[in-house]
Amino acid sequence: MSNFEKEIKKLGFGLMRLPQKDGVIDVEQVKVMVDKFMEAGFTYFDTAWAYAGSEDAIRQALVERYPRERFQLATKNAAWIGAKTAEEAKAQFDTSLKQTGAGYFDFYLLHNLGESRTQFFDNFGMWDWVQEKKAQGLIKHVGFSFHSTPEELEEILNAHPEMEFVQLQINYADWDNPAIQSRRCYEVARKHGKPVTIMEPVKGGMLATPPKEVAELLKKAEPESSVASWAIRFAADLEGVITVLSGMSNVEQMEDNLSYMKDFHGLTEEQRKTLDAAREVINKYPIIPCTTCNYCAKVCPKNIGISGSFTAMNYLTLYSDRNAALHQEGWLVGGHGKERASACVQCGKCEQVCPQHIHIREELQKIRKEFGME
Repeated sequence: MSNFEKEIKKLGFGLMRLPQKDGVIDVEQVKVMVDKFMEAGFTYFDTAWAYAGSEDAIRQALVERYPRERFQLATKNAAWIGAKTAEEAKAQFDTSLKQTGAGYFDFYLLHNLGESRTQFFDNFGMWDWVQEKKAQGLIKHVGFSFHSTPEELEEILNAHPEMEFVQLQINYADWDNPAIQSRRCYEVARKHGKPVTIMEPVKGGMLATPPKEVAELLKKAEPESSVASWAIRFAADLEGVITVLSGMSNVEQMEDNLSYMKDFHGLTEEQRKTLDAAREVINKYPIIPCTTCNYCAKVCPKNIGISGSFTAMNYLTLYSDRNAALHQEGWLVGGHGKERASACVQCGKCEQVCPQHIHIREELQKIRKEFGME
């Protein structure tokens, strides 16, 4: 595994946000994107059982058109989605093999570990099962993707040292964000000697259209470079990185990424200082200083998704993207079985246990108004 960062070029094609036409994935455009990607010498493709239509699209655009040894294909198992038994969870693997037609997977990930999701992989015996698949030659390398605290990452890596790599959310905006803790999660992975694949380097597209002051700062430093390129390069500059996944949605995004990653050799000290300055600007925005400790959730009588609501509000504050903020709120609150901010009865129990001394009731009222819950 230690040679991965030398063997695989630093840009990976994330297949979560493929171009669509009339509501379905535009496979012909994906073929053009795949061809440009391969012609530039890049070979890593990242899909998942949970990415609707993605595995089927990459079979048509890549697997059926290129020799199998020319590329690396990664996919993921989301045991926590809909599976009631170990058999149902493991069946995702067979579905992925059939949909991709790949024969085997170069990288197979237990998908989105953290919080209550990890227990599904424990209860279903997935850790030993993936090793069996590896022994059969159906998986070359086994790892997991992760969304939670560095403390929980430490626990998982201590329990499962056989995992070969970790996929983490890392970008310059979240590097020292107390809620995401990108830096600390990265440091835990490196302490355990695990190479890292990076997801969300552009924060779901947010850092392609950052706050105006940030965009102006980056454009002043490099007028010829796209704003998004800074985010990809920040991630690719880190040591021990296998590849940086970019969820490209059209040919133009592919061409932009290839233009600066084809011959990427790291950031200069001046470029790092520019990104530090950009991060400082982002940090000046009045975001809610929630660390997602969720002490508040333990005492809320209405089961409100407080930390998820705060994350969504911070998206709105930082990026002025209401649709993205509403999507975050829908996933982090409703998607996690929580009630919306409008359910608050103003009891104040949450504020009594908040280590950050956040005026939670006041913030929930703002969210209620901003997100149209009146």
